[in-house]
Amino acid sequence: MLTPDFTFLYVDSAPASAAFYARLLGVEPQESSPNFAMFKFPNGQRLGVWARSDVQPAPTTPPGGAEYAFMVQGNDAVRALHADWQSKGIDIIQSPEAKEFGFTFTARDPDGHRLRVFSPGAE
Repeated sequence: MLTPDFTFLYVDSAPASAAFYARLLGVEPQESSPNFAMFKFPNGQRLGVWARSDVQPAPTTPPGGAEYAFMVQGNDAVRALHADWQSKGIDIIQSPEAKEFGFTFTARDPDGHRLRVFSPGAE
């Protein structure tokens, strides 16, 4: 069975996106260059931000065409992250609400990629 190890977001500026994600996630990139930065997390997942202009073959997905999701436990954890992200000036595009898959809110990074926080199920 194959399992994904990396997620890449194509961005306008790798250094600007690396700074955004370092502030958002509370971790510095494991590696970085003018066109790329990579974050590694304790669960083994990796997030790369890659300058769109440097990707070959050129991406065809429009800017902001991805969603990165963060699963947390409980509605209070969703609300706490929502308040934290608001205090950091992160662009919130959906306030916390109950959906069929759980309690969620959605934000956007500087390139328009969606950042969804959710707790499965409804409390």
